[in-house]
Order: sequence, then C-alpha cells, then structure tokens
Amino acid sequence: MNQLMENITNTGAMTDQVIAYDLPFASKFGTTSYAKAITEAATPEVREILRKHQEENIAMHGKVTTYMVNKGYYHPYNVKEQLQLDMKKADIYVSAFPIFMP
Repeated sequence: MNQLMENITNTGAMTDQVIAYDLPFASKFGTTSYAKAITEAATPEVREILRKHQEENIAMHGKVTTYMVNKGYYHPYNVKEQLQLDMKKADIYVSAFPIFMP
C-alpha cells in the first residue's frame, strides 16, 4: 500500500502532506455520520454524547485546515493558486494510474 501512495503522491513515503489531505475528507464523512446518528438516537443522553463527538470532529477539521493553509497545502482564499495545486495533483494521479488515460 505504501508503494501505491508513493506513486500517487509522487513522494518517497507517507508525509504530513499526504496525511493532511486525507483528514478533511474523513472528518467531513464523520461529521455527516454523527448528524445522521443524532437524528436516529433513542434518548437525549445518546444525542448529547454524539453531538459532543461531532463538535470535536468539527474542531479537528478546523485545526487540520489551518495546518494545511499554514504549510501551503491548501489555498482557500486564492482560487488561482488552489486550482494550480489541484491540477498538479490531478496530473500526478493520472500518471500514477495509466489505466485512466483514454
């Protein structure tokens, strides 16, 4: 699996950048999962526990996003820079998986 990640990310190994890119996606999934679970919870106590976990998850997402901005991995306020970064990543992914080429 690590070799696959090296090919995808064009890096020598798992890096902070690779991990940081994955965390926001996992966090968003967790946040929506907690929201669904809260609506299904049978008691107010369970809903409160889930709500606290959801809040912690949202806070973690904010910290990861701030980290990514500070490191230059994410440019939420500069669409041109973010687009260039996204295009570079897309080129890396396509070259790592030639089966996607027409």
